[in-house]
Amino acid sequence: MSELRVAIVGFGKIARDQHVPAIAATDGVTLTAVASRNASLPGLPHFGTIEELLRDGPEIDAVALCTPPQVRRAQALAALEAGKHVMLEKPPGAAVSELDPLIALAAAKGRTLFATWHSRYAPAVEPARQWLSSRHIRSVRIDWKEDVRVWHPGQGWIWEPGGLGVFDPGINALSILTRILPEPVFVTEAELSFPSNRQAPIAANLSLTTAGDLPIAAEFDFRQTGPQSWDIRIETDAGQLKLSLGGARMTADDQLMVDEKEREYPGLYRRFVELAGTGASDVDLAPLRLVADAFLLGRRQFVEPFED
Repeated sequence: MSELRVAIVGFGKIARDQHVPAIAATDGVTLTAVASRNASLPGLPHFGTIEELLRDGPEIDAVALCTPPQVRRAQALAALEAGKHVMLEKPPGAAVSELDPLIALAAAKGRTLFATWHSRYAPAVEPARQWLSSRHIRSVRIDWKEDVRVWHPGQGWIWEPGGLGVFDPGINALSILTRILPEPVFVTEAELSFPSNRQAPIAANLSLTTAGDLPIAAEFDFRQTGPQSWDIRIETDAGQLKLSLGGARMTADDQLMVDEKEREYPGLYRRFVELAGTGASDVDLAPLRLVADAFLLGRRQFVEPFED
């Protein structure tokens, strides 16, 4: 396979802002078609549904599913059955258990299933992982706060069951956390705040730990105004490591170590091309499991209604 021919399914903000330019910037992959009920891209074949794409569309090798998580399982199933490689936007699904049959089907078909965690490809994440590997970690603090009206305008699905609410961005922090720490993480306590007119949380406070009893506190909030916060602070025996701007910047004891522009999605597509070349899969469900546990353990409180 000389060029991975990809169709984007679901052509909303994340597809337009991230996937299209990333494909254009990545060797070995080309955008071949779009499937979306409400949007198209000039110059490319367009189809209303993935079923129409697979039946009537041009030859493709893979699909990138950028639809809401509640519908991705059925779409991934259809694509794998048709012999296509599948990239899943984060979160990879609406429930943890729905991924297992897809993983098995991808293996049986010799096709790639790639559950993407784009924040792991932020420029400071791997340097942070390496820096922490030789140090004793004493505590972790996550502050992930943004204005939902700015970053998710009109996205009603995010408030429905499976849409995750504030964990849609919050899972990015958890994906970084589970990448850079040397031990697995689990949730011990959770407090979830639900608007009285919504079915998913607008804010959450989590306590997490590891087998080594590392204290981890995480605060997520969709109601932030003014400056937005995507920060992880880690206290160690060698001082404080701070990841900010979602993992684009890293400081160690106030010394700037990394400060680079975002390049997450080209990294995802390079990885997708690599995986598809061998038919291997990459499906790490650790961040999604943490969110599921937060819902399972969480004490729920109801706050004032949210109006978009």
